[in-house]
Amino acid sequence: MTTEWQDFLLARHARIEAGALLHFGDAAAELRATRDGGIVAPLTHLGLLECSGADAQSFLHAQLSNDLRQLAPGRSEYAGYCSAKGRMLANFLLWPQEHTYSLQLARSLLPAMQKRLSMFVLRAKVKLVDASDARPVLGLAGKGAAEALRVLFPVLPQQAHQVVHDPDLGTLIALPGARFELIANLESAKRLWDSLAATLTPVGAPCWEWLEIRNGLALITPATQEQFVPQMANMELIGAVNFQKGCYPGQEIIARTQYLGQPKRRMVLAHIEAATPPQAGDALFGSSPDTQASGMVVNAQAAPDGGYDLLAVVQTAAIAQAALRFQSADGPLLNIQPLPYPVP
Repeated sequence: MTTEWQDFLLARHARIEAGALLHFGDAAAELRATRDGGIVAPLTHLGLLECSGADAQSFLHAQLSNDLRQLAPGRSEYAGYCSAKGRMLANFLLWPQEHTYSLQLARSLLPAMQKRLSMFVLRAKVKLVDASDARPVLGLAGKGAAEALRVLFPVLPQQAHQVVHDPDLGTLIALPGARFELIANLESAKRLWDSLAATLTPVGAPCWEWLEIRNGLALITPATQEQFVPQMANMELIGAVNFQKGCYPGQEIIARTQYLGQPKRRMVLAHIEAATPPQAGDALFGSSPDTQASGMVVNAQAAPDGGYDLLAVVQTAAIAQAALRFQSADGPLLNIQPLPYPVP
């Protein structure tokens, strides 16, 4: 986060610790507003990597799990970036504009992913740039969000993954769960924030992360790098994997997982009442005395009515038993809840 954008948000009562925007004064009230009302959030936990040049499409197509050749202008999609063993190093929301592809990922992973992708550029006409500070991202959701945007944008995206570009305002993307992301240059972001915060409740990034969890959308972070093949995190269920495209890192293992039977691990949505806040990478256990972990927390955030909501990749056998526990075999019990999309 640039000092200028951070100073702007601090002047509007943001509470920032170690570069993370936590809330605007009342975290509990902001969570309730996220559940019940309309909100706007600076998504400072996300980074933006721009890949531009004449070979940008072919370069990314050979690296990521989705088919960029089928990604039309005005659309976004999810994708994963995997190791040779098929384990996810990062996952993205990405969209094209002219000869540039914007890849949104966990900001904590961006420098390493930029360096790793740069190793494979070779003679390709491709440039990779960290645009996180130049183009802040705002998330909008809930009652009144579309109405607030309609005052600014002459045309709104009407369905998830539709993208609208406005030369003066920025890029507006519709997301699953009747949500929007607005990506703008720094000066535009300031003006847009003041306009939107006049009618929507300003909230911290954890509120947006809670919405992502409730929508079943995992975010790979340093704690979960190289832990999951895409199917374990339900990536193919949200359109992030194309099984007809050509080779990319880990493709053979990912295809084998798809065609030789169901994955032995799947991601679930769950609620937990626990004294210790769950963190990405925390272990989950079955109720038997067996000390081997049955799963791992992917993302977790406080829930509006208390406790925590989380996404976790767990053994499918443990899902059937519905007896998963946090941190130990006698720890707090997970209450598994339905995801917003069908899971085989």
